[in-house]
Amino acid sequence: MSTGRQTDGSAPTPPILEVRSVTHRFGEVVALDRVSITARQGEFLTILGQSGSGKTTLLRIISGLEKPSQVERLAIAGQDVTSISAADRNCTTVFQHYALFPHMSVGENVEYGLKVRGVDAAERRQRAREALALVRLADKYGRRVHQLSGGERQRVALARALVTRPAILLLDEPLGALDEKLRLDMQVELLDLHNKLGMTFVYITHSQEEALTMSDRVILMRSGRIVQEGEPRALFDRPATRFVADFMGVENIFEGDLARAQNGQAAVSVGDHTLAGTWCGEQPPAVGQKAFVGIRAERVHLDGNGAARAEGINRIPCRPASTIYKGKYLDQSLETDFGTIKARIWDSDVDVSRIDGLWWAERDCMIMPSMDSPGQTGG
Repeated sequence: MSTGRQTDGSAPTPPILEVRSVTHRFGEVVALDRVSITARQGEFLTILGQSGSGKTTLLRIISGLEKPSQVERLAIAGQDVTSISAADRNCTTVFQHYALFPHMSVGENVEYGLKVRGVDAAERRQRAREALALVRLADKYGRRVHQLSGGERQRVALARALVTRPAILLLDEPLGALDEKLRLDMQVELLDLHNKLGMTFVYITHSQEEALTMSDRVILMRSGRIVQEGEPRALFDRPATRFVADFMGVENIFEGDLARAQNGQAAVSVGDHTLAGTWCGEQPPAVGQKAFVGIRAERVHLDGNGAARAEGINRIPCRPASTIYKGKYLDQSLETDFGTIKARIWDSDVDVSRIDGLWWAERDCMIMPSMDSPGQTGG
């Protein structure tokens, strides 16, 4: 959980967002099961998960668009907002499909939130122009929405959310409707905007790439519960469970028996091989238990040319199988005596037919418990 503790040793600062033990049901379906999260001032917090994980329900409860079945505390900037309407909460939401008014100009769309708050016309116009300048659309004030590209419409939606100067900006899969190149460009723009404003962003996505690229911290959800949270690198390199490893794109995962464990390191017997790496589970390992070994394709190294080599941990004989061309690299499948391993080859001059062995460093190898631990509830 993020505590908001200062690095200079002073007292902790209160979180800008606090959600404590929220549960929400749709009939018999439990969408959120005692979930708690916090966000600190200026943090880019990403809530990540597949469809049905509860991430959007959580965002809607924070924004006030959904009333939770139960919650101990829901506070924004120190104010309990459990009984406060969405319009009166100090946060705004950017949606995937923009939710712009087609009959209004760009400027009128951006000004709308100020208008309903009773801000006079001159100030509305000035603040709308400032918000449009922030998202590089200063010259689009008088345009109609239908005259804009998808990326421009998303930036207008951002400007409309920012113009009211909220404490928290909530973003509900805002890049999901954009094509790949535009989506990548918008990731850079969002990061730049976040850095300029110093505002707290709470970002919802199913894309691990977006989570890794933009976030200070990531919360991964599954079936209404938190399964792991931390800095992006922690989830990428040290997944605590098989589910997290699979979701974060670990291509090679094998089950075996834990042969030894000491000082954060572990080794697993898989077939006739002992594979060693770093223990990633949240609970201490026990020798003899089932465990998973994970290794990313780009961290698999290849041997070839039939050269003699010493046997060693994480070094395995293999033979080449299928090759998939991905433009910048090749995804190479390699058959071993305990299953297929995928490797990523960046050198187009490699003679795939001469590969006869593979290996990986212990520091790159993830060892995880075989059974997922119960869902976490702390944020």
